[in-house]
Amino acid sequence: MTDKKPFPLPVNPAPQSIEDDLVASACAGGEPYALMVLGDSMLPEFEEGWVIVVEPNGLAKDGSYVIAWANDEYIFRQLVRHDDGWMLKPLNPLYPNIPVDADLSAVKGVVIMKKKPGRRKEFKSYL
Repeated sequence: MTDKKPFPLPVNPAPQSIEDDLVASACAGGEPYALMVLGDSMLPEFEEGWVIVVEPNGLAKDGSYVIAWANDEYIFRQLVRHDDGWMLKPLNPLYPNIPVDADLSAVKGVVIMKKKPGRRKEFKSYL
């Protein structure tokens, strides 16, 4: 039996301000990153605990799943175009739509894949 040591994972504190967040994200802004889905606002397509891969420079279009800055926080929603402009729409009808500016500057990344942790074959691509 071999004695395996745990692999150390770096843990960084959450940014305390928008300026700290911009500095932290400036070093590798174009690289995809993974997030874990928390909550039920994107049910039934995205269950809590699933992992999503986000492309920061992805093309956001009508129907894309995105990470956006709205109401002073990052949120995960579907980008939808309505007659009165763009909205960040939760899939769960218990949550409200959030209007965003026409330039889509609130969108910070596009979801390109989801995967259930621990399941090699359970994933879906959104490319």
